[in-house]
Amino acid sequence: MNVDTRIDAYESLRRAAMQRLERRRLRPDVDPGAVRAEIVALVDEYGRDAELGRTPPLGDPDDMVERVARAIVELGPLTDLLTRVDVEEIFIEGAKVAYLDDRGRLLGSPVPTTEEENRRLVDRLLAATDRHLSARYPIVQARVLDGTARLTAAIPPIADHLSATVRRYTVRDVSLEDLVERGSITRPAANLLRVAARVRSRIVVSGEPGAGKTTMLAAFLAAVPPTHCVRCCEEIRELSVPVAHGGYYEVRPPALDDSGEVTLRDLVKFVLAMRPDRIVVGEVRGAEAFELTRAINAGCGFACTVHANSARGALQALVNAALMAGENVTEHVVRRVFSDALDLVVHLDRDDSGADAPGIRRAVVEIAAVAPEVDRQLTCEPVFARARVGGPLEWTGATPEWLEDRLAGALGRSSLRAVLDGRVTP
Repeated sequence: MNVDTRIDAYESLRRAAMQRLERRRLRPDVDPGAVRAEIVALVDEYGRDAELGRTPPLGDPDDMVERVARAIVELGPLTDLLTRVDVEEIFIEGAKVAYLDDRGRLLGSPVPTTEEENRRLVDRLLAATDRHLSARYPIVQARVLDGTARLTAAIPPIADHLSATVRRYTVRDVSLEDLVERGSITRPAANLLRVAARVRSRIVVSGEPGAGKTTMLAAFLAAVPPTHCVRCCEEIRELSVPVAHGGYYEVRPPALDDSGEVTLRDLVKFVLAMRPDRIVVGEVRGAEAFELTRAINAGCGFACTVHANSARGALQALVNAALMAGENVTEHVVRRVFSDALDLVVHLDRDDSGADAPGIRRAVVEIAAVAPEVDRQLTCEPVFARARVGGPLEWTGATPEWLEDRLAGALGRSSLRAVLDGRVTP
């Protein structure tokens, strides 16, 4: 049987099964055994028709039973990929499916699919959320699979065809010590971040997509004292650090009548009224950055992630995002606010250059102290740096006075130099 015939037979059986289940009021989530029995009966009937020459024969009836059952009871052809622990991201382009494994290899799915099947999968994943994908709302982001993954999807006219990614959250509970053991950061550098976590510091975590920004931010938050009020705002929630005092907040898209939208900027403005010690914003990209300047003026600490290619680039990206708010302030004013208040930029990178590597390596390549503005320029001084992922992360010898002043409340009797050179573990 050729591929087209096999797909036609599968689709015919799937639709017949759905109709029969609806007539008999069988629910796949309540009685999967009875559903499977109906599918087996349908495939047997199809086989008898094939013997009489009414339908093309099935090459493997048992395989067809499994495929139809997966489509109805589970998540269709991608069920196995969605449950494999070594799969970090799944890419859907029409009928084509590829995935990225934990060694950085981009591989094609061994299971054939159609664009219609993949669209049904996306709709099923969205069914458990308050998000939807339609001609009116042709792009969507949502937490799916019980909050273990993020779905991003688009359909025409935004995309040529169904275009979606499912990104698994491969790291949940993580600490700075965990990152030390993985080689992502050295112990002296981790100690610097521990000190910064104990005061109302302002930290930016930057890097390209997939560099480990959220994991680093989670590890940093795990070091924040339980007495601090921490309020986390995200478009799609990825952070899962237990917060003793505070909470998590997620944006809400507009309803079908375009009402009820809650943006990331709205959330930051909202939590400012809840006496936070630290506001956390995931993936700062727009007007919410301007609200962070209000947080600075209110004396709040904050931590956020930004897409950037360097520590200094992260500062400029934050300024540019704040200007998108359209408020009546100049770039110089915004730049001065951030340069005077920010403490550290933690920049990460990743290396997935070869199939022979043990996995994708994600690591801190620079921790820079943000200096007060000089000649209207954003300036930062590297405190720890490494030339490349896999190389040593070394203290540069810098001990910026302004950074020591900002962290004095957590340093106690220790000096910043003693922390940076590894003589003192806070």
